Parts: sequence; C-alpha cells; structure tokens
Amino acid sequence: MGSLERSRKKVMLWKKAMLHFSLCFVIGFFMGFALTGKSIFHSYGDYSKRSEFASQPIQVSHQTTNVNRSWIAPTPVFTRSTFHKQTKLHVKPLLQLKPRRLIIIVTPTSTKLPFQAVVLTRLVNTIKLVPQPLLWIVVEGQTDSTELSKTLRKTDIMYRHLVSKENFMDLEAEMNHQRNLALKHIVHHRLTGIVHFAELSNVYDLEFFQQLRYIEAFGTWPTALLAANMKKVIIEGPVCDSSQVIGWHLRNMNNETDTITPPIHISSFAFNSSILWDPERWGRTSSLQDASQLQIISYIQIIYYYIN
Repeated sequence: MGSLERSRKKVMLWKKAMLHFSLCFVIGFFMGFALTGKSIFHSYGDYSKRSEFASQPIQVSHQTTNVNRSWIAPTPVFTRSTFHKQTKLHVKPLLQLKPRRLIIIVTPTSTKLPFQAVVLTRLVNTIKLVPQPLLWIVVEGQTDSTELSKTLRKTDIMYRHLVSKENFMDLEAEMNHQRNLALKHIVHHRLTGIVHFAELSNVYDLEFFQQLRYIEAFGTWPTALLAANMKKVIIEGPVCDSSQVIGWHLRNMNNETDTITPPIHISSFAFNSSILWDPERWGRTSSLQDASQLQIISYIQIIYYYIN
C-alpha cells in the first residue's frame, strides 16, 4: 500500500508541473503578442502626433523673433553688388614674386698661381653663402692632377669644370685663354645670366652678389687693388652717379692712352650673357659670336661699347 501511494503522489506532482508549465507558456505567448501590438500602435501614434504638431516650433520661433526684435540683429540681405563689395574687402592681391637671376661666375685657375689651394678654399666658402641660382664655371689648365676636381665635388655648388688643352708660359695669356673658353661655353649652351669674372685672389662682400642680380645689360664699379709693395690701396674703375658714369679712376694719370680707353679691371664689371648670342633682345642686328677668338680685353671693350 505504501508503494502505490508514493507512485500516485509522483504522478500528481508531474501533472501539476506540466500544467503549471503549460499555463506559463500560454500566458507568456499571449503577453508577447500583446506587447508587440502595443509598441506598434504606440509608435504609430507618436508619428501621427509629430506630424500634427510639426509646424508649432517654427511658429514659436517666429513669435519670439517678432516680440524680441530689438534684441536680435537683423538678418543681412545679400545682393550681387554687396557680395562683390565684401569680396573685394577680404580678397588681398597676390604678390608677384620675381625669380632671382642666375649669376654665372667664371674663375680661371693655374698651377703658376701662388697658394692656389688656399685662395680657392676661401672663394669656395664665399660662393657657398650666395643664394641660388648660381653657376660656377671653373677653368683649369691641362694637368694630371685631380685635386681641383675633388675639391669641386665637395663644395655642394652647381659648377662646370672646363679643362684647357693648351699650354702657356705666360700667366696672363693663360688666364685670358681660359676666360675666352668659358665665354665660348656660355655662348654654345645659351646660358642666360649675369656673368662676372671672379679671380681667386678676390675678396667679396655677400651684398655684392645681390647687386649683381639688378644688372640689366652691363654694369661696372670701382675696384680697390692692393699695391705691389703692400703699403697702399689703388682705386681703379668708373666714377658713378647713380646709373651714369661721370668719370674714371685712372691708375696712371700721365698715360695718355688711359684717357682714350679707360682701363677696366677684369673683376670690375659684369654683363648679361644674352648680349653675346641674342642680339635681337637688345635691338641689334649682329651678335658677338664671331668675336669668340678675341682676347678677353677686346671682349670687354666690345661689350661696353656695344650697349652704349
């Protein structure tokens, strides 16, 4: 009897559990449908309310604008004329930057020059401080030494190294030949810039190179030379009043030839290289290319009288 009662109790417990589970399932199922339907209708009601009262915030803003007109700045009305006036006030004209002119420095060298390595290093350090663009044409006599080439490669300067194939016993003749060789190179490659002959022994102020860029055709200036006895300085070159040459500093006042053709030191002038190969630019009918075989002093005289 005891075992039958226990089995009946177990069956009753399982029936109650199943019934309870079924009731919970049915209630949860219908509650889920009820919540879903309520959210759908609720959201639909919100949208209808929003659409119904959507214009109210705009009306309120207009009312506050009308009531507090004295507190709010008036809205500017832009027309085509006022727009152009305002843009003219704010737009600044762009500065037209003029590019720097190319400076072409010609330097002849020779093993006959005393302390060439020292003065070359000094000139290198000066040229490195000059703002670009700058082209350094260095002319060397025929030699087996590569010292000059190695020095130029270490300078970080834009350069062209020319080598003369002729040998000279006279130092001045060798220098003139090397300068003429550099001028032929400029004419052949149509290099446009301000040409200046810089000797290795020259000492420069950096402002000098800035003034070179202002030369249009031909420029000259007086040069201070140290006398041979190292006891006095000689001034040689033109006496200028602004852009006009009004006189000349002569080394020897008793020499009559100096008054006819004023002496021009090789480093006391500069000129636009296009004078040599572009005569149409300067309103001429012939160029100076045929004079490429002349000595450098004749070049100076031709250029000076060619533009005056």
